[in-house]
Amino acid sequence: MIAEVAPPGSLHDLIFWTDATAVREGILAVAALVLFLVTAPRGRRWLAWLSISLLALSLIPLLAIILFPHPAVADADAGVAHGFGHAHHVQRFFLLASFLQSCLLLVVVCGWERLGGAMPKIFIDILRCVMLAMALLIVLWDAGINAGELITGSALVTAVLGFALKDTLGNVFAGLAIHAEHPFEVGDWIQYDANQAHIGRVVEVNWRATKVITLDEAYVIVPNGQLAQASIRNFTKPDSWSRRSIYVVTPYEVSPQRVQRIILEAIRGSFGVLEHPAPSVVTNNFTDRGVEHWVRLFTNDFDKRDRVDGMARDRIWFALARNGVEIPTATQSIRLTQLPAPPLPEPAEARLARRVESLKRVGIFAGLSSGHLDRLAMEGRECRFAGGEPVIRQGDPGESLFVVLEGSVEVSAREGDGLPVVITTIGPGGFFGEMSLLTGAARSATITAKAESCLLEIDKATMRRVLEEQPSLVETLGRALTTRAEERSTLLTRDGRRENPPQPDLFQRIRDYFAM
Repeated sequence: MIAEVAPPGSLHDLIFWTDATAVREGILAVAALVLFLVTAPRGRRWLAWLSISLLALSLIPLLAIILFPHPAVADADAGVAHGFGHAHHVQRFFLLASFLQSCLLLVVVCGWERLGGAMPKIFIDILRCVMLAMALLIVLWDAGINAGELITGSALVTAVLGFALKDTLGNVFAGLAIHAEHPFEVGDWIQYDANQAHIGRVVEVNWRATKVITLDEAYVIVPNGQLAQASIRNFTKPDSWSRRSIYVVTPYEVSPQRVQRIILEAIRGSFGVLEHPAPSVVTNNFTDRGVEHWVRLFTNDFDKRDRVDGMARDRIWFALARNGVEIPTATQSIRLTQLPAPPLPEPAEARLARRVESLKRVGIFAGLSSGHLDRLAMEGRECRFAGGEPVIRQGDPGESLFVVLEGSVEVSAREGDGLPVVITTIGPGGFFGEMSLLTGAARSATITAKAESCLLEIDKATMRRVLEEQPSLVETLGRALTTRAEERSTLLTRDGRRENPPQPDLFQRIRDYFAM
């Protein structure tokens, strides 16, 4: 009797490799999916798309057996056991994965979210990946494959991929932190850096980035890693309303209280302006234009904030105009003062005449002609000294004479280690330094300006030309030097006794010094 063999791809083949476990997993997967679709809120049923897709994929191994049957009946036992075995494990993976996905949705959506609110999508995605990995490990274990060896063998590959995807992984973990801390949610208006243009409404927070739509309808994708390091300003939390600020300047002539009443009455009922919290107006500053008022109002329409501010400004303008309050423009007050004309520079003739008049009061120049006086006045050099500034110091070399034109100077000297002694004060018309000018001797006294003073300095070269033209002046200068030396010696006597030091021949020294 010859046994009948079923044709390839028949129903017998399907039953041959499909065991009770696969059938049971299929029934559980369908039951769990139906239960979720029945019990889940209508707005969350779309989450079942992955479970439905996995159930649909579980039919692919069945179609493969039908379309590609084993080729030889003689090898039926080995061929079916080998070929159908792989398809069997693939089908079990899809069925088990679908069942676990549906169970996850039942726990999270139908259980957790009914008690504690909607779970963020990123956490649902993570749990879904965990369920897929669990289904794969179970199927591999049933197939006799050690999953631990696969994980150990791929450690190097995992390390390389982790290094290459470090930025992406950083964004993923930052996204998890954002969902855990809830700094913002979908629908919130946030500012994610210091730029005022970077304000937008959150439309999605996924694994890698947060998507924001700005007022300019620009679609901005911000990496989660960047958001995790930035200071985020949330305009929707903790309350749905946000404060807006408007600044209005009014004239100083109008009292601030009156302006505040007008503004508050004007913005009441304006578009988007809330009554609670109530708007307020405070005096903020006193500017060049006038009194600056700070108008603070609250609105729930943050996405229409420009319109809210604009319509509030319109109402304020009309209200101020109705009450006769004009918004001042920027003005500046300029006060002109007629200053006296600056003094004109002294003419050369007047300067020369002033010097000549001062030289006429110098005793040693009394015998000079007007021509010689003019020469001294023209060739002399004017010097100005501040009060307290030394003109010459005792012991310093010198070969010039000074005539006081303006101010006054103090003459002081010391003998040996004694203290300085003030000899006299010289005013306009006085002179000093004649000994150094006429004999080349070192300065015998210290001269200090008592106040701002103007001095006329006459040097040796100028004096030589005068003496060459009028030699008789040597006698006059010699007598003047003798008298000044005696006065100085008397004032420097410590015990009041008159000292009579030997007087050198000053006349001859003057002649020798000027090579006359």
